Amino acid sequence: MNILSATDVRKNWSVTLDSVIHERPAYIKRTRDNIAILNMDLLTEILSGYKFNASRYIEDDGSITLSADEIDIVVNAKDDDQAIAALASDIKEYAEEYYDHFSSWSIAPNRRPHIPYVLKALSLSEASIRKEIQVSLEYFNDNI
Repeated sequence: MNILSATDVRKNWSVTLDSVIHERPAYIKRTRDNIAILNMDLLTEILSGYKFNASRYIEDDGSITLSADEIDIVVNAKDDDQAIAALASDIKEYAEEYYDHFSSWSIAPNRRPHIPYVLKALSLSEASIRKEIQVSLEYFNDNI
């Protein structure tokens, strides 16, 4: 593997970016720190196996509650379409907030597993997140 020095990357920033976009990811070493740079298409491919799974509950009033399995977000809405839209919106909002607090949230034991879902949500539009939500079979609250 070709590991680039940070000094060489800095001197040839445009060449490095062009290579990352058109050829392959770049691995860079700076003192003891190692980083990788990759284009968004590759990141999307890497994260394609991560889905936003949600459990569906029908409430006594007929409304729909969706609970995201991986990132502990729960929404309630009048119907399925509104619930999925609300969940997609909340996932996007959570991802943005996570990113704003990345240095602390990414090391928290209860939030660290969220990283791939956060990166996926950040790289998608809200409409695309909606398409990625996979809702499990219906659960009725009186059976829980």
